Amino acid sequence: MPNPTDPSEPVGSTPPVPAPEAGAAQGRPLTAGLAMLAIAVAVINLLVGGLLTAVALTGHVLGAWPSPRSLSPGLIGAGMLGTAPALFSVGRARSWQQTRTLVLPTAVVLVGLFAVTLLNAGRLYVAEGGPIVPVLFSVGWILVLGLLCVWAVIALAWQFLIPAGPPAPRRLPLPAWSKPALAVLGSSWLGIGTGLLIRPAFWSDFVPWRTGRLDAQALGVWALSLGAGVLGALAEDDVERTRPALLALTGTAATMTLVLAVRTPDVNWSSGPGLSLIAMVAGLLTAGASGRLLLGGEDRRTPLTGPTAPGDTA
Repeated sequence: MPNPTDPSEPVGSTPPVPAPEAGAAQGRPLTAGLAMLAIAVAVINLLVGGLLTAVALTGHVLGAWPSPRSLSPGLIGAGMLGTAPALFSVGRARSWQQTRTLVLPTAVVLVGLFAVTLLNAGRLYVAEGGPIVPVLFSVGWILVLGLLCVWAVIALAWQFLIPAGPPAPRRLPLPAWSKPALAVLGSSWLGIGTGLLIRPAFWSDFVPWRTGRLDAQALGVWALSLGAGVLGALAEDDVERTRPALLALTGTAATMTLVLAVRTPDVNWSSGPGLSLIAMVAGLLTAGASGRLLLGGEDRRTPLTGPTAPGDTA
């Protein structure tokens, strides 16, 4: 009588677990709310940031508040303009892990600028009065920034409430030689940003051009977000996950360099803060460019499938 049991499979053995499908979602999916927020912020950054940058390059001042130099609103515009291409790319990402090093610093900018604006509302053109264009600009600044700030808070809260899929492995870890440099670069931007935000009267002396209180705090918010982005990339330890953030670093460093080069007479380059600014902007450009080079060679690397670090499903 034939034996129905396959001799190649021992009796009582557990059948193998099927491997996950190649297209299965890993990590936490990116919500439509955050993708739409990124596109909305990108459009506004492109328009408003481009306007602020262009006006600053001519030596004139345009903003929601009076500024003693065109350089401060110009650099704020440069930051907005430089991050726009990266924010447009967020919609093509499939998971939260691939975008959080850009989206979280963007939320820092939105919430921080809105808080600084409200705390110094009496210094805005809409409160002090002035030419009609800056007054209207300050009204639009408050309304649009407030709307984006509320949207960012709600979208982030919803992002963390949705269930996460299986953790995704780190495919392209950061080179060991880059980590100390990234730690120094991120800490530098984070430190000067925190100082400008909390004690602008004191820390504005570390800015190599003349700034007002609102200028110093707004620049502090941007510096804080840059530091958070660099340190966030260091914590991710995966170049693939920082693809949008790398594009933002490169674009921001390039637009800042353009504004600083054109308005170079306004900057005290021979001072300590001036030399530090050169090193910090060059660090952003180097970090972004080197990351893009590593991504360019990704296809020639073998993806790592080792254990994932804790928190990959966050």
